[in-house]
Amino acid sequence: MASFYLWLMCLYWIVLGHGILEAEASHRNLASLQPASPSQTYRTSYHFQPPKNWMNDPNGPTVYKGLYHLFYQYNPLGPDWGNIVWAHSTSKDLINWNPHKAAIFPSQKGDVNGCWSGSTTMLRGENPAILYTGIDPKNQQVQNLAVPRNLSDPYLIEWVKSPYNPLMTPTPENKINSSSFRDPTTAWLGPDGRWRVIVGNKLNRRGKALLYRSKDFVRWTKAQHPLYSIQGTGMWECPDFYPVSSSPIGLDTSTIGEGVKHVLKVSLDDTKHDQYAIGTYAHSKDVFVPNAGAAEKFSGLRYDYGKFYASKTFYDSLKKRRILWGWINESLSREDYIAQGWSGVQAIPRLIWLDKSGKQLVQWPISEIETLRQKKVGYPRTQLKSGSTVEVQGIKAAQADVDVSFQVASQLEQVDAFDPSWTDPQLLCSQKGASVRGGTGPFGLKVLASKDLQEYTAVFFRIFKAQNKYVVLMCSDQSRSSLNEKPDKTTYGAFLDVDPLHEELSLRSLIDHSIVESFGGKGKACITSRVYPTKALGNEARLYVFNYGKANVAISSMNAWTMKNASINRKN
Repeated sequence: MASFYLWLMCLYWIVLGHGILEAEASHRNLASLQPASPSQTYRTSYHFQPPKNWMNDPNGPTVYKGLYHLFYQYNPLGPDWGNIVWAHSTSKDLINWNPHKAAIFPSQKGDVNGCWSGSTTMLRGENPAILYTGIDPKNQQVQNLAVPRNLSDPYLIEWVKSPYNPLMTPTPENKINSSSFRDPTTAWLGPDGRWRVIVGNKLNRRGKALLYRSKDFVRWTKAQHPLYSIQGTGMWECPDFYPVSSSPIGLDTSTIGEGVKHVLKVSLDDTKHDQYAIGTYAHSKDVFVPNAGAAEKFSGLRYDYGKFYASKTFYDSLKKRRILWGWINESLSREDYIAQGWSGVQAIPRLIWLDKSGKQLVQWPISEIETLRQKKVGYPRTQLKSGSTVEVQGIKAAQADVDVSFQVASQLEQVDAFDPSWTDPQLLCSQKGASVRGGTGPFGLKVLASKDLQEYTAVFFRIFKAQNKYVVLMCSDQSRSSLNEKPDKTTYGAFLDVDPLHEELSLRSLIDHSIVESFGGKGKACITSRVYPTKALGNEARLYVFNYGKANVAISSMNAWTMKNASINRKN
């Protein structure tokens, strides 16, 4: 590492420029739609978002000297994608955030046309370094390095770039597609003392996690084989690779050993879904081996079955946990989100770990979000009769945290039969929405609902009987979420690995004006919805628990809270 620290000394001669590219013609054509001030109608109150303009991928979140750092893709010039820089905010609790000036912006040949996604790695001695994708003068995607100017600054305000940038480049010799070579991960340190990092790539239709190695974090050599690849999957954006165990206690990214599994997550550009596989990292060969029976083409496991993309995890060394961030994009048309003056929100940070079955991951909102709870309303155990809809009163329904559990073990006689051809839960939910009566289900919540129920988003369960087991379907039905016909109202769905004969069915929903993040089965399935009601706004929004199935269901527990506003953009 000596050469690395010598390099750090020489970085101070770098002169940083604040050049920002002019907006592309297509962005200028829509400039007349941009409001004088951003619309507040659908802005959130406790999800992270900047005051205005475009935001997408969370970049390399990390913790340093007791502060959490969120970097994210941002357009400082408008609410559409373009002119991308790394915006930067810090927090003591991952909920309330202070903004800072952009950490990384175009200033070198290796990023003159944009500073795209990447990750932060803690080097030896807890020194942070950022690897990120830059767009060079030829519009090629290349990988660059930046480090803090002042390691004694806990806010990491100033970043300087390596004079050796770009460090990884596409060439005909290395058979890398220059337009599909991006998003380096957090690096990990192998037993041989060399750093490893993967970069997303595709060649023809084969998606790849290209592997690079380095002794000093500056000179990188491409491995002969990728960490993993699959034909026919298209571009692998924002890859992530990290160790997990069947405990909420997180693992440092470089951890290997007995009882440790690894997760390879990719954001599939073709489908805009974040998919993952669980398996073994064969570190002696630097290859990822998925578990036996793992679905090919990452078609089986998703972090979230709704609006959730370009996610990134990091190891929180303060509380020994692994935390997942994800981007929630708009369901509005391009013209409409430009007209509102902003686009994109970050999901609530989630704790993530391996389920005890070893078959999937579990996610749960970080405990810090509970500090925003107020005005708790609790309900005793009660029967939710067939055909009933009951309002949950006493909270601000547009800004709430709701946690409900159902027991149906004694009400499974009328359960509908499961057809083995039903392999797509999203399609099944769209066919059997909240208004389609079943045997046991649909039952759950109607959120962001109008008083007359002309508008609502329904998050609910249905239960079916297969040959040797029960099948639980979790849905988020947005078909009646708004009287406005223009937004996308796709219905989302997931199969939930819970046995209703022996387990309760739990549902927790975080409701924030235009976002509904729902966690089924204590986090075994997650669905995020982006909705735009016209009547169920602010104090006019209502919350209901409902049962449209033929069988009664028991509410074993239900608690709801109004959520206070988080301080998202407080200046230092």
